[in-house]
Amino acid sequence: MITLLASAQPWPLRTDRNLAAIWNGLFRSTLHLVNRILTLGKMLGTFLNAGAIIGGGISGLVLTRQISPVTEARLKIFIGTVVSYVGVTTTWGAINGRFGQVMKQIFIAMLSLVIGNLIGRILGLQAKLNRAGTLARNKMAAAGSVDGTRLAEGFVTCTLLFCIGPMAILGALQDGLNGNIRILAVKSIMDGLTTLAFVKTFGWGVMLSAFPLFAYQGGITMAARNIEPFLHNQALLDSVNATGGLLILCIALVIFQIQKVPLANYLPSLAVAPFLTWLWR
Repeated sequence: MITLLASAQPWPLRTDRNLAAIWNGLFRSTLHLVNRILTLGKMLGTFLNAGAIIGGGISGLVLTRQISPVTEARLKIFIGTVVSYVGVTTTWGAINGRFGQVMKQIFIAMLSLVIGNLIGRILGLQAKLNRAGTLARNKMAAAGSVDGTRLAEGFVTCTLLFCIGPMAILGALQDGLNGNIRILAVKSIMDGLTTLAFVKTFGWGVMLSAFPLFAYQGGITMAARNIEPFLHNQALLDSVNATGGLLILCIALVIFQIQKVPLANYLPSLAVAPFLTWLWR
């Protein structure tokens, strides 16, 4: 009996050590989960955009009435007005200082657009975007009657439409650089309405496009957050915002059908602007 008791004494100690290890592992896992949630919370604009796609798809499946042409026209005016406001305020907020410095910042933003457009034309960004848009339209036109095929086509089509546009890149950058989600908020409305219409053609598969959109825009946002301290320390962030605001104004021109602007070709200007600002000190 004494021998058995003696041999049994270390067992509770081992149990305590095991429990301590388990609790330690749970504590570390909880901290890691909280950290991941806080990190994802920095992508509020992308969360909103993905949620709008899913919400629009559910609404399209539930509702039977189509949006009337009058309502579409009003929504178009509303979205175009909001985009114009966002563009003006973004550029205006990025320009500061004395008159000479203001003129210098405006000149850098305009020159960045010119050089960026040249780079974009050389790379054929707008042409590639147009081909992707044509592919999406063809897939929509060729939507078959087989449910499995329609679901896959809806997923691919909406993923292309929601991810390849300039607003996805601009909005994700703005969200990452200064926490401004206004562009992605407007894009969320547009994508939600598009999903509402497409879900009647392709079925619930269009809602799955929210997942690649979340990964794509979220990746851009997190990358922008990582370079934001460098841009801020070097006083380069204002040049990105000023140029981005002008690009947003170009989006308004397209929405109002005032002028066809090859927006994708101008995207390199967002990298050219801080470079010119750094050179011209």
